Amino acid sequence: MSDSARAARRRVPSRQPAAADLRNDPGARRGRRRPRGARLLLAAVAAATALTAATACAGPSRTAGAPGGSLAGVWRMDGYGTLVTIKGRSLRTYETTAVSCLPGAVTGTRAGAPDPHGASRFTVPDSAPVTVRPDGADRARLAFDDNVGRRTLHRVAALPDRCGRRPSRDPRAVFDVFWQTFAENYPFFRAKQTDWAAVRDRYRPRVTARTTDAELFTVLREMIEPLHDAHTRVVAGPDRWFAGKRPGTVLPTPQSTARIDKAIAANLGSGTVQRHWAQGKLTYADLPGRLGYFRVTQFAHYTAKDDYAGDVAALDRALDSVFTTARTRGPAKLRGLIIDVRFNGGGADPLGLRIASRLTGHPYTAYRKQARNDPRDAAAFTTPQPAPVRPHQGPVYTGPVAVLTGRLTISAGETFTQALMGRSPAPLRIGENTQGVFSDVLGRALPNGWSFGLPNEEFLTPEGRTFDGTGIPPAVATPVFTDEELSGRRDSALTRARDLLTRGAATAGQGR
Repeated sequence: MSDSARAARRRVPSRQPAAADLRNDPGARRGRRRPRGARLLLAAVAAATALTAATACAGPSRTAGAPGGSLAGVWRMDGYGTLVTIKGRSLRTYETTAVSCLPGAVTGTRAGAPDPHGASRFTVPDSAPVTVRPDGADRARLAFDDNVGRRTLHRVAALPDRCGRRPSRDPRAVFDVFWQTFAENYPFFRAKQTDWAAVRDRYRPRVTARTTDAELFTVLREMIEPLHDAHTRVVAGPDRWFAGKRPGTVLPTPQSTARIDKAIAANLGSGTVQRHWAQGKLTYADLPGRLGYFRVTQFAHYTAKDDYAGDVAALDRALDSVFTTARTRGPAKLRGLIIDVRFNGGGADPLGLRIASRLTGHPYTAYRKQARNDPRDAAAFTTPQPAPVRPHQGPVYTGPVAVLTGRLTISAGETFTQALMGRSPAPLRIGENTQGVFSDVLGRALPNGWSFGLPNEEFLTPEGRTFDGTGIPPAVATPVFTDEELSGRRDSALTRARDLLTRGAATAGQGR
């Protein structure tokens, strides 16, 4: 997000527009998740503890009056703690923890009748459609169009009573929902060397019934700031929000962005013609020596309408123009391709997989995705789901690739980089470590109307490794967008990629 869904999923943004996410704008983020800003990904909810309470009064029911395969009723989602209700043509979610149940961000309306297998497709305002498919009488699958993978649903008898009560806006109740949500969903406390129980013991006494909004916001910020996680955030209003970042990350400004663009253009060459698509988010240029340069600055917001279907269509138009028969076959085909995601704030993970499909002649697994699945055990996850890359039915480029990365390669920019690692030949990664945030953003509401987000997923390599926190390392380390580089209009990563591809050395020393 893998990020990091659109507004209805609070996907901060999918799984955001690149620059917005890179500035930690709460109104953007991976893909509308996750995704990939204050559009935080599907407000799924914490699981078993809440669900232990939930199932106590809402256990599986095979006699609820719904025929086998019917979607009507109440469903508990594996790994996200979300409850989903389907009644008539309406779908909605509830966010639960052991201490809370709040209306979720997803509300959908069924589009047309169920298909012959009972699957229903729901339109969601300002977000991608949701499909729910029966998988037996008491089980179903839920999938978002702009999200990799699917969620498993289990039928329960009814919503817990808590879901129908008005939540307390007492600052202590707000604190408790915030802390409990992280306790039940955040997977990286051990990696971050954080004792979350000790965090509660330290900060909970500072919150009383008379705590002001400003004081409460400060407490919540101080709790998550040491995590240095770009997919953690708290939003108390348009002018009061916080989002994490890895130490040493310098967030871009309009001025620094302009300097980056000038440095890249200077190193492409004065006679180079750059073509742009998707409102400038996608750029391609043919370089001397039969090299190609393809820059992707985000995986979202490709059209003025800003809908996922439009993003897919815009991306496909660009890819059809880039990956032509002439560039992929015959004596004039590219000798090498540079893919630049050094300034990429994320978006929808499936768009990255669509690009990967133009770069292989054989199917392979991009990564496996899993979500934390036990509130009491941070090491327990859902069954990993493979994300396949299938060759495009048309021209594909299978030659050497160099991928340029840096700490401003964030979220879906990182899952895309990871997706290419299984390609053969594997790309040569040049630059700096990526930011280190792969999960879609789990967007949540607080009882006082604020919102916040956190990661709850891992993206695994075939060996079971993740790059959360550290980011994906380069095989060839170079400076990326430093002040010294920009002042001299140098671009060491781009220069090195051109040199290695020209010499046919871009497959050496790649590693994983």
